[in-house]
Amino acid sequence: MKWLDSLPLTPLLIMSVLLALAPFNPEPHLVEKVRMLFAGTLTRPLDIFDLFLHATPLTLLAIKLFRRVTGRSVNNDSSLIP
Repeated sequence: MKWLDSLPLTPLLIMSVLLALAPFNPEPHLVEKVRMLFAGTLTRPLDIFDLFLHATPLTLLAIKLFRRVTGRSVNNDSSLIP
């Protein structure tokens, strides 16, 4: 997990927000794909790839923040935390 700890937080946050909300109109892909997943209609390989593409940065951000909060992070750079 050293590679995740070494990733800067700000670019990961920006990438997470942009990919989670892209495209902005009419509906973000992540919302659409999660809705399809719960409805049981997420069957096409392209839709599954879209789900992973749009959810990966958000998942990495969540893991990084969890490791930072619990103190499991190797890189304890707290310059971004007030």
